[in-house]
Amino acid sequence: QVQLVESGGGLVQPGGSLRLSCAASGSIVSIYTMGWYRQAPAKQRELVATITNGGRTYYAESVKGRFTISRDNAKNTMYLQMNSLKPEDTAVYYCWEDMFRSWGQGTQVTVSS
Repeated sequence: QVQLVESGGGLVQPGGSLRLSCAASGSIVSIYTMGWYRQAPAKQRELVATITNGGRTYYAESVKGRFTISRDNAKNTMYLQMNSLKPEDTAVYYCWEDMFRSWGQGTQVTVSS
Protein backbone atom coordinates (compact mmCIF):
# COMPACT_ATOMS: atom_id res chain seq x y z
CA GLN A 1 0.00 0.00 0.00
CA VAL A 2 1.18 3.54 -0.68
CA GLN A 3 -0.13 6.74 0.86
CA LEU A 4 -0.42 9.88 -1.23
CA VAL A 5 -0.34 13.44 0.11
CA GLU A 6 -1.16 16.43 -2.08
CA SER A 7 0.04 19.97 -1.48
CA GLY A 8 0.32 23.27 -3.30
CA GLY A 9 -3.31 24.29 -3.63
CA GLY A 10 -4.58 27.74 -2.80
CA LEU A 11 -6.31 30.86 -4.04
CA VAL A 12 -5.07 32.38 -7.29
CA GLN A 13 -6.37 35.03 -9.67
CA PRO A 14 -7.49 34.12 -13.18
CA GLY A 15 -4.47 33.80 -15.43
CA GLY A 16 -2.25 32.81 -12.54
CA SER A 17 -0.27 29.64 -11.89
CA LEU A 18 0.03 26.96 -9.24
CA ARG A 19 2.10 23.82 -8.91
CA LEU A 20 0.58 20.86 -7.12
CA SER A 21 2.69 18.11 -5.62
CA CYS A 22 1.73 14.54 -4.73
CA ALA A 23 4.19 12.88 -2.39
CA ALA A 24 4.08 9.11 -2.02
CA SER A 25 5.01 7.25 1.17
CA GLY A 26 7.01 4.71 -0.79
CA SER A 27 8.73 4.15 -4.08
CA ILE A 28 6.74 4.99 -7.18
CA VAL A 29 9.20 3.43 -9.61
CA SER A 30 7.02 0.35 -10.05
CA ILE A 31 3.77 2.27 -10.31
CA TYR A 32 2.84 2.28 -13.97
CA THR A 33 0.31 5.12 -14.08
CA MET A 34 -0.27 8.04 -11.77
CA GLY A 35 -2.72 10.83 -12.32
CA TRP A 36 -4.61 13.87 -11.17
CA TYR A 37 -8.39 14.13 -10.85
CA ARG A 38 -10.51 17.04 -9.74
CA GLN A 39 -13.97 17.51 -8.32
CA ALA A 40 -15.84 20.78 -8.41
CA PRO A 41 -18.85 21.44 -6.13
CA ALA A 42 -21.94 19.50 -7.24
CA LYS A 43 -19.99 17.84 -10.06
CA GLN A 44 -18.55 14.40 -10.61
CA ARG A 45 -14.86 13.73 -10.16
CA GLU A 46 -13.12 14.07 -13.52
CA LEU A 47 -9.77 13.01 -14.88
CA VAL A 48 -7.33 15.86 -15.45
CA ALA A 49 -4.08 14.19 -16.51
CA THR A 50 -2.10 10.96 -16.24
CA ILE A 51 1.52 9.97 -16.63
CA THR A 52 3.13 6.56 -16.99
CA ASN A 53 6.48 5.57 -15.54
CA GLY A 54 7.79 5.81 -19.08
CA GLY A 55 6.71 9.44 -19.28
CA ARG A 56 3.73 9.06 -21.56
CA THR A 57 1.09 11.67 -20.72
CA TYR A 58 -2.59 12.22 -21.25
CA TYR A 59 -4.54 15.45 -20.71
CA ALA A 60 -8.22 16.26 -20.62
CA GLU A 61 -9.17 18.62 -23.45
CA SER A 62 -10.12 21.31 -20.95
CA VAL A 63 -6.55 21.59 -19.61
CA LYS A 64 -4.48 20.69 -22.66
CA GLY A 65 -1.84 23.35 -23.34
CA ARG A 66 -2.22 24.89 -19.89
CA PHE A 67 -1.37 22.06 -17.45
CA THR A 68 1.76 19.90 -17.37
CA ILE A 69 2.01 16.64 -15.45
CA SER A 70 5.38 15.23 -14.42
CA ARG A 71 6.86 12.77 -11.98
CA ASP A 72 10.20 12.43 -10.21
CA ASN A 73 10.65 8.78 -9.32
CA ALA A 74 13.76 9.54 -7.28
CA LYS A 75 11.71 11.84 -5.05
CA ASN A 76 8.60 9.65 -5.10
CA THR A 77 6.64 12.70 -6.16
CA MET A 78 4.28 13.65 -8.96
CA TYR A 79 3.53 17.23 -9.99
CA LEU A 80 0.89 19.22 -11.82
CA GLN A 81 1.99 22.60 -13.15
CA MET A 82 -1.12 24.66 -13.82
CA ASN A 83 -0.81 27.85 -15.88
CA SER A 84 -3.38 30.28 -17.28
CA LEU A 85 -5.83 29.22 -14.62
CA LYS A 86 -9.52 29.89 -15.14
CA PRO A 87 -12.40 30.11 -12.65
CA GLU A 88 -13.71 26.81 -14.03
CA ASP A 89 -10.52 25.12 -12.81
CA THR A 90 -11.75 25.66 -9.24
CA ALA A 91 -12.01 22.25 -7.59
CA VAL A 92 -10.47 19.87 -5.11
CA TYR A 93 -7.58 18.15 -6.86
CA TYR A 94 -6.73 14.55 -6.01
CA CYS A 95 -3.79 12.39 -6.98
CA TRP A 96 -4.15 8.69 -7.72
CA GLU A 97 -2.01 5.69 -8.56
CA ASP A 98 -2.98 2.50 -10.32
CA MET A 99 -0.97 -0.15 -8.44
CA PHE A 100 -2.84 -0.04 -5.13
CA ARG A 101 -5.65 2.24 -6.34
CA SER A 102 -4.70 4.78 -3.66
CA TRP A 103 -6.05 8.32 -3.50
CA GLY A 104 -4.73 11.37 -1.71
CA GLN A 105 -6.88 13.50 0.58
CA GLY A 106 -7.16 16.33 -1.93
CA THR A 107 -6.00 19.93 -2.13
CA GLN A 108 -8.31 22.87 -2.83
CA VAL A 109 -7.62 25.09 -5.82
CA THR A 110 -9.68 28.26 -6.08
CA VAL A 111 -9.38 30.59 -9.07
CA SER A 112 -11.08 33.89 -8.38
CA SER A 113 -10.50 37.61 -8.58
